[in-house]
Amino acid sequence: MAREFLMRKGLESAQLEADLLVAHALGTDRLGMLLKLEERVAPDQLDAAREALVRRGRREPVAYITGRREFYGRPFLVGAGVLIPRPETELLVDQAREVLEERGDDAAPARVLDIGTGSGCLAVTLALEVEGLRPHAVDASEDALSWARQNGTALEADVEWIHGDGFDVLKRGAPWDVVVSNPPYIDPSHAEQLEPDVRDHEPGIALFGPANDPDLWARELVQNASRFLAPGGVLLVELGHDQAARLEGIVSGIQIVPDLSGVPRVLRLQAGD
Repeated sequence: MAREFLMRKGLESAQLEADLLVAHALGTDRLGMLLKLEERVAPDQLDAAREALVRRGRREPVAYITGRREFYGRPFLVGAGVLIPRPETELLVDQAREVLEERGDDAAPARVLDIGTGSGCLAVTLALEVEGLRPHAVDASEDALSWARQNGTALEADVEWIHGDGFDVLKRGAPWDVVVSNPPYIDPSHAEQLEPDVRDHEPGIALFGPANDPDLWARELVQNASRFLAPGGVLLVELGHDQAARLEGIVSGIQIVPDLSGVPRVLRLQAGD
């Protein structure tokens, strides 16, 4: 019944999403739900499952309904007002870890800044993956930063959270050893091409760059990197699928790292020594 309802709503992953939502209503995971197929469902659980399916039928993201999304093997709390972590963003963590591990044990503690932290998935993950690291993370949205703080507490990550303009924090705290950012990079004119789940529910401030200039934030970071990176420091920026070609000619020495799908996903720029 749940699968058929979501199929009628035009959802391609109806079976998977139905399982996830019903399992959430039952207070278990997908495997646990399958093991309980012969058990009687309590009325309040049935009501919760119906409500979850109706919300999904209105194209509210599954992650907002369940309140969680996995990132780098950890559960992150998410909800209205914060961008849902994407699998492709894990490449930023991989690249940052590589840079930090190359520093060696004798180096001074690295100074790391996450600009536009959103759910805090990058800063929290780096704090937990790199021993002794205490990243700084900034976001202009108090709603998003509230989710980030919750995730830092829930996952016991030591992060310095900052509410404010990322570029101001960037300049005041320079020099930085590693700067990571997943800035908004979708042209607002392309909004209608997005799935309703994204367009109608996730925060526009985290999705859309300035009209007619979706590359602004990435370009500003690249062009000013020498002013805020320490010698040998590295800037890592997530890109949209069509951004790389437009940005490669701005500064020499840019490296573009593809994701697992072959999409040019992360811009990497290292400051001179």
